Amino acid sequence: MLALILLTALLPAGPPAGQADSVAVRLQRLDDKEEIHQLLLDYGRHLDARDFVAYGRLFARDGEWVGGFGTASGGPAGIQAFMEKAMGTAPNTAKNYHLLSNFVITVNGDAATAWSRWAFVVPGDRGAAIAQAGRYDDTLVREGGRWRLKRRVASNDTPAPAPAPRAPAAPAPGR
Repeated sequence: MLALILLTALLPAGPPAGQADSVAVRLQRLDDKEEIHQLLLDYGRHLDARDFVAYGRLFARDGEWVGGFGTASGGPAGIQAFMEKAMGTAPNTAKNYHLLSNFVITVNGDAATAWSRWAFVVPGDRGAAIAQAGRYDDTLVREGGRWRLKRRVASNDTPAPAPAPRAPAAPAPGR
């Protein structure tokens, strides 16, 4: 028993200072990645709900969006106005939506990058179909203690949807 007490007294009270710091740094990085992951999911949720006020708030004060509609800048208000003009303000009655996946998030202090995949799903009479698919390349920044998109580039990796086939013309009368 005395040996156990002596052995315990000789062991350090906690991890070396460098290790304690690295654990705190690693924990902060994990927290940051989780917050960014949620921001990226909220992006799709707000976009599909056509809630462009909440959507715009995901962007930094000098945030920019680049994609198939063009380029939007001017931070939250500018991006909100751009999306409302490009997509309208009516509810998403078509019930189309985005699938988001393959998140790769790299945090470096108060800056981060992210890469992910997206697929745009359109419900139809025969079920849902992926109409387009691509990737997001993001630059993020911590503003006011929260992660925001500084620049999002939405790239389409698929050809534009083909027009719906035309119904065959009715035969002329008498034929």
